[in-house]
Amino acid sequence: MQIGDILDRAAIAARASAPSKRQALAVVAEIAARRFGIDAGVVLDALIERENAGSTGVGHGVAVPHARLEGLTQMRGVFVRLDQPVAFESVDEQPVDLIFALFAPPNASSEHLRALARVSRMLRQGDLREHLRQARTPDAIHALLVQERPSAAA
Repeated sequence: MQIGDILDRAAIAARASAPSKRQALAVVAEIAARRFGIDAGVVLDALIERENAGSTGVGHGVAVPHARLEGLTQMRGVFVRLDQPVAFESVDEQPVDLIFALFAPPNASSEHLRALARVSRMLRQGDLREHLRQARTPDAIHALLVQERPSAAA
């Protein structure tokens, strides 16, 4: 699974404003609704339900919210960079400004977990996070996210 297989340029917001975690998730839900043809309320409810089980704030200003959605036939992603970080109950208690949301079909098995692991691993790279924060356009963000990087385990 490559990031380019699940994230297209039209699912990237290079600048978004949200005063709270819920509003940030609503921005993600609106983009997902437009791109995937699924009601934004359904997407938001699925994201909030997952957040209620435990925050998807993984640290260093990054969150990786995820949900399974009826109507999807493959893994899909949405990326949002917030103008101002918001409290997200992250593991390191730092506010979040980079959100990479993943959406899976209801029957996705290990593909969903592999995608989560890949995105989380990728966004642990400090240089990538900094470049994402400086990128000005969805095209620039997309290029950063889809480029192949050496594995941190190597």
